Amino acid sequence: MAWRPALAAMATVWRKEVRESLRDRRTLVSALLFGPLFGPLILAASLQFLVQRTAEEADQRLSLAIRHAERAPQLVAWLEARNVDVRRVTLDEAATRQAVLTRTWPLVLSIPEDFAARLEGARPAPLLLYSDASASRTDRDGARVRSLIAQYGASIGRLRLLARGVDPLLQAPIAVQDIDVSTPQSRSVTVLGMLSYLVLLAMILGGLYLAIDATAGERERHSLEPLLATPVPREALIYGKIAASATFMLLSLVLTMVACAVALRFVALENFGMSARLDAGVVARIILATAPLAPAAAGLMTVVASFTRSYREAQTWLGVVMLVPTLPIVFVGLADLQPSLGLMAVPSLGQHFLITALLRGDAITPLYALVSVASSLALGGAFAWLAGRLYRRESLLG
Repeated sequence: MAWRPALAAMATVWRKEVRESLRDRRTLVSALLFGPLFGPLILAASLQFLVQRTAEEADQRLSLAIRHAERAPQLVAWLEARNVDVRRVTLDEAATRQAVLTRTWPLVLSIPEDFAARLEGARPAPLLLYSDASASRTDRDGARVRSLIAQYGASIGRLRLLARGVDPLLQAPIAVQDIDVSTPQSRSVTVLGMLSYLVLLAMILGGLYLAIDATAGERERHSLEPLLATPVPREALIYGKIAASATFMLLSLVLTMVACAVALRFVALENFGMSARLDAGVVARIILATAPLAPAAAGLMTVVASFTRSYREAQTWLGVVMLVPTLPIVFVGLADLQPSLGLMAVPSLGQHFLITALLRGDAITPLYALVSVASSLALGGAFAWLAGRLYRRESLLG
């Protein structure tokens, strides 16, 4: 086809679709409000809630019910000295289990009758800790109680060795010292790991309704037939529609990243030794790393929409298809994959690795970035070519 008339037709279709989409309230809400604004707000609110809850739990005293506390007064005093709120209870076996199941007493420590005798005889003295492992909060508190009791037992063991003239250090021939080389910025990735998922999903959502309306919507309104009857190649027309969808995706991407950068400024990650550095430079690099995926996503949606006959049908199918680019991100979290040249060639997965590296403050390998960009653009070109071929079919109009 002649390139100059084709490019002119593409530009005309692009302007038409963008102008009509800017007038469509549904498209504006999905592209410029729902994903770009609500997503970052929900992320920031969730992180802030997590920060506040963790801080409250750190300051909150641990509540522990103890059966037969009189059998181990020294242990009880030792626990109380370490910010444990000890509650002395008189419950039998059945009542204890029921109290734990109903959360009346989430944790109950039972001291056997022979506890003191076994302790004095230098024999292992068992303790019974009742808890419900299905409750996450109870499970964490239970681990804290076990740690405190283990410390109490270790102190008794050291005193026994000293009483026998043995140096307690002989029990620890090797001492491991942890050296954390992470930075506040790299530690923030542990809570910002879902940012790449949010960014990609919001970007794709930004062009979803335009891709549906420009294909299945026009077919349903019977306005596609006169458009395809114009004396220009059909490929040029569909390329213009794909470019318009990609434009809205890029706009949604920019708004999402700006909203994330603003929203995360109000999350007090510094209280936990983290720093979410999303300055203008990092935001711009994330946008540049993610932008090549927009043509691929727009082309994929256009191809899928070409097989549908109505707006509702296209909306159903594309609602499922839009999750496809995010599946590799879910898989990489489960498999704990690390960046490699082959994985960088997988669209959306390469973007995830680049975003994660930028959030951590790591250096970007130029070859990795080039492979990610090239593979995404190549996939976008392949989908656009396929869409052009599909829209040359006469059966497209039904």
